[in-house]
Amino acid sequence: MVKKVSLINMKGGVGKSTIAVNLAWHFAAMHDWGKNVLVVDLDPQFNASSYLLGVSKYKEILDKDKPTIWDVFEQHTYTPGKKRSSLNPNDVVTNVRQFYDGGRIDLIPSRLELAYSLKNPAQKELLLSKLISKIENKYHLILIDCPPTESVFTTAAYLTADFILVPVKLEYLSAIGVSLLVRSMDEFHKQYEGHKVKLAGLVFNSTSDYVPEEAESKKDVLHIARRNGWYVFKNPITYSRSYPKGAREGQPIFRTTYSRYSQWRKFSKFANEFAQRIGL
Repeated sequence: MVKKVSLINMKGGVGKSTIAVNLAWHFAAMHDWGKNVLVVDLDPQFNASSYLLGVSKYKEILDKDKPTIWDVFEQHTYTPGKKRSSLNPNDVVTNVRQFYDGGRIDLIPSRLELAYSLKNPAQKELLLSKLISKIENKYHLILIDCPPTESVFTTAAYLTADFILVPVKLEYLSAIGVSLLVRSMDEFHKQYEGHKVKLAGLVFNSTSDYVPEEAESKKDVLHIARRNGWYVFKNPITYSRSYPKGAREGQPIFRTTYSRYSQWRKFSKFANEFAQRIGL
């Protein structure tokens, strides 16, 4: 049975895209997993799309006007001279990589124009879940990379997902982002009582050796987590220059040039804990 997970935090720069891409690679490429993974890029900044595809292949999608997540949200709106037709769900999916062991990574890419959907968000929150329901049986895991601000995209992610994964960077404003997420989830469950999305947990990202500011921020976030009964992953994701290098090279942590085995093992421990949390 497919597991659908949205990566959400009401603060930007916490590593949602990087974690989503590396999780996709981990579960699709590792021979002991070999899963079919779909990444849905729900962020107008399209970081996950450019990370997975690379600049040239991503540009090719735009040049050929291949459907993206923008078309999903705009499929019933009018534009001058025409009405957008309903999408064939398979047309919006791009294959990123097929592995010999049977696993694969697919992507529903994003584009900058997705931000225009916010100008007329009415009655769009269910479009993503309807589209995903038509193709989800092809996948073991669906990862939804979300933008950092509350919008129709957040609601769409909640309605599509079974679980929420919350990356947290240990800095002063992190506690604010987590507090906003508490309120966001509470408001969603009040409005959509029939859909209960579970919290897979909070994962501390880009942690380093003991730093006083990190220690203070960690106490703030743990206080919020305990108060709400939220799980905090036992395996944090430690800081490594291989992550930004991987984004440039279009490779996961375990395939970047000169990547350190110790860093890959740390991420692998988190990924396996994550799989256990969601029952993958």
